[in-house]
Order: sequence, then C-alpha cells, then structure tokens
Amino acid sequence: MIFKVLYQASKDEVPVREQTETLYLEATDVRDVRKKLLDRPYNVEFIQPLTGKFLDYEKKSAEFKLEKI
Repeated sequence: MIFKVLYQASKDEVPVREQTETLYLEATDVRDVRKKLLDRPYNVEFIQPLTGKFLDYEKKSAEFKLEKI
C-alpha cells in the first residue's frame, strides 16, 4: 500500500504549515511507515493511506515520487 506522509524536516523547530513537506512511501501499514522513518529527523504530522481514486489523483501530481526506504 502507498502512504502519503506530511512532515516537518526538523523535530527541533516549531511546525509551520507553509514548511510542511510531503513524501510517498510504500509500506504494509502505518506502523511500518513510522518504523521506516524512525532514523530520519522528521516531525511526522499525518500519515494517509492512498488507494483508488485518491492514489490516481496523487500520481498525476508533479511532486509524486515514491521513496525507496
């Protein structure tokens, strides 16, 4: 399953909406996503599973790039 992860690049700074970044990751569930991102200094805000039309829509985005972790 593919997940959309919204995060801040640093855990040390106050989250600012305009600085929220996105990555797309393939994992089995939300717990697996968090485990894969554990070694990165990200402040994860939200993890959304993408399926069906939601996934098709995201794939059309120029920013869609599936991370290999």
